[in-house]
Amino acid sequence: MKTIPNYLSFTRIIFSLILIFVKPLSVTFYTIYIICGLSDIMDGFIARRIGITSKFGARLDSLADLIMVGILVMILYPIVKLTDEILIWIIFIAIIRVTSIVVALKKYRTFAIIHTYGNKVTGIVLFISVTLLPYINTIVLMYIISVVASISSIEELIIQLTSNELELNKRSIFLK
Repeated sequence: MKTIPNYLSFTRIIFSLILIFVKPLSVTFYTIYIICGLSDIMDGFIARRIGITSKFGARLDSLADLIMVGILVMILYPIVKLTDEILIWIIFIAIIRVTSIVVALKKYRTFAIIHTYGNKVTGIVLFISVTLLPYINTIVLMYIISVVASISSIEELIIQLTSNELELNKRSIFLK
């Protein structure tokens, strides 16, 4: 029972890798994509529900998220027509995220992405946006994603810079 959340995170990594070999935005793509999303929801829910959260599990979940997002960017980049402005904005967000990871590595000597509400909202917005790609103007979606991701990445960097100890489940800078 203690390893179920970790298995779910690992499953997300495997299914994310499978997405590389599937036609983007096809029924098969969305089926696998939804499985990945459900595993992301369930791993943390189960771990917290039965009281088996761990630093390893939190890191594995973050790694699975990074792999999934990286693969989605690789797959969807040719489909989504990004403006130069959006591309620069995404690079800026990535720099903030990497800076936050580097700060954690230097401060705490470990890989860390904090599970803030902002990061969860960003994940939800990203997840929903992929399902809306065929129906909504991609530029509008990219602006929405970029705003939400900017706020959450800045918040996480502030937390990493100002915290005295690593708290992977810190919800927000606005909550004690």
